[in-house]
Amino acid sequence: MLRFLFTFFIVVFGLYVLFSRKPDFFDGVTTTATVHFLKDSTGKVVPKAIFKLNDTSIYSIDAAYLFRSFKENEAVTVIYENANPQNAAIYSWWGYWITWKELLACIIGYIVLFQAAKSIVSNPSPEAIKELEEYEKKPKIRKSRYK
Repeated sequence: MLRFLFTFFIVVFGLYVLFSRKPDFFDGVTTTATVHFLKDSTGKVVPKAIFKLNDTSIYSIDAAYLFRSFKENEAVTVIYENANPQNAAIYSWWGYWITWKELLACIIGYIVLFQAAKSIVSNPSPEAIKELEEYEKKPKIRKSRYK
């Protein structure tokens, strides 16, 4: 049963991930970007991925993400949509395919559901116990296979 539930979770989560990424994985275009450390509006130095399209348009996206680090002038792959290139993302497992918020929500959700199921099953009502005992006392009559 646990093997089935784990497999079911992996299949459903995989389908969810495939069709929920922004920019869209199926319509997105990938290109190479270079990471530079620039000051943002607050004066804090943050990594930015800078990429060029059509030799005229230069775009800069935020490359900072939890548990991900870059070096100056590091080449990264960026995925973007042709209609809206400024809404791009760094194409990587951690940050594009798997985000920490979704992972945390899945783990907490499964713990809550597991605890709810465990508490429901572990404390049956006296009526349910009596009904189960009566059911087990009844003789099992085999029906013939053919009429």
